[in-house]
Amino acid sequence: MTTATPTPCVVEIGETAGLVWKVLSENGPSSLAKVVKAVGRPRDVVMQALGWLAREDKVWIEEDGRSRVVSLR
Repeated sequence: MTTATPTPCVVEIGETAGLVWKVLSENGPSSLAKVVKAVGRPRDVVMQALGWLAREDKVWIEEDGRSRVVSLR
């Protein structure tokens, strides 16, 4: 059985997920905009990383009026 080699895109999303986790761990719950700014990666990659973390049940995303707040579970 061979193991699949992750593509550079998947690696970038995984690394960004780690950065998102670190930002939330250090700063607590934050708006999506603040997370994107703090991580310093392209917004679409940060959103994909958040999706990855949400799918793994590691983050909680709540609507707060017109914005969304992300926190660790």
